[in-house]
Amino acid sequence: MAGEPADHDGVRPLLRKFDQRLTALIQALYPDEQQRPGYTRLAREISSATGGSISGTYLWELATGKKRNVSLEQLDVLAQFFGVPPEYFLNEEVSERVEAQLALATALRDAKVRSLAMRASGLSPASLDSLLTIVNETRKVQNLPEVDHQGTGHGARGERREDGHVTGDVFEPDTEEP
Repeated sequence: MAGEPADHDGVRPLLRKFDQRLTALIQALYPDEQQRPGYTRLAREISSATGGSISGTYLWELATGKKRNVSLEQLDVLAQFFGVPPEYFLNEEVSERVEAQLALATALRDAKVRSLAMRASGLSPASLDSLLTIVNETRKVQNLPEVDHQGTGHGARGERREDGHVTGDVFEPDTEEP
C-alpha cells in the first residue's frame, strides 16, 4: 500500500518480527533442540491438533523469514496450536506480554524453581520482599541479567482474581519434564 512505512530492510513493520516470534514459540514448546521436531513433523502436529492445514515447507519458510505472506487462516491455526492470541504475531505490546509469559513458563519447567515458588506462596509481603532481595543479590553474584520487575502476574489478556488465580487467555506450554 502506498504510504505504508517500510523498515530499513524493506519489510513492513507489521511482518518484521513474525519469523522471530514463530521461532520463539517453537523453542518454548520444544526447549530441547535435540528433541525438537522438524518442520514437516511439526506441521503434521499443528494440522492434527487444530484441524487446519499447513505444510512443513511453508512452516519452515515462515519461521526462517523466507515467506511473509501468512494468511489469516494460517495465522489463526498457528495461534490456536501455540495457545497465543493471533495478535501476538502482529502487535508489539501483545507480543511482549506473551514473551514474558513464555519466560515464566520456561523457568517453571525447572523443578527447583517450581518448588521455590510453591514454598513462597502464602508468605507475607515483607517475607516475599526479603526473598526477592536475596534472589536478586544472588543473581548479581552469578553475573546473571536482571529480571524485569514490572511483572504483574497478569496473563496476556488475563486478570488476577481475589483467590489468586489468573483468568483469560494465558499461554501455558506443556510443562512436563522429559
